[in-house]
Amino acid sequence: MNIFGLGLPEMMVITVVALLIFGPKKLPEIGRSVGKTIRGFQDASRDFQSEFTKEVDQLEKVTPTKPEISSDELAVDDKS
Repeated sequence: MNIFGLGLPEMMVITVVALLIFGPKKLPEIGRSVGKTIRGFQDASRDFQSEFTKEVDQLEKVTPTKPEISSDELAVDDKS
């Protein structure tokens, strides 16, 4: 189990330190706040990604694509 690059031992140390600093009564409230914040970031990220995808799709429909350049067009005349 690896969350944010932290393994289980590191997570346990962080939990014990947080418990000592904030106390058992405040810890659930802090956990809820952190959870809501992370969920908010995830929702915003998802909204941004869907909006970006919509804009890209719309631009692809409006912008005509160029035809492939043939190798004949790329050949350089050596007659000079």
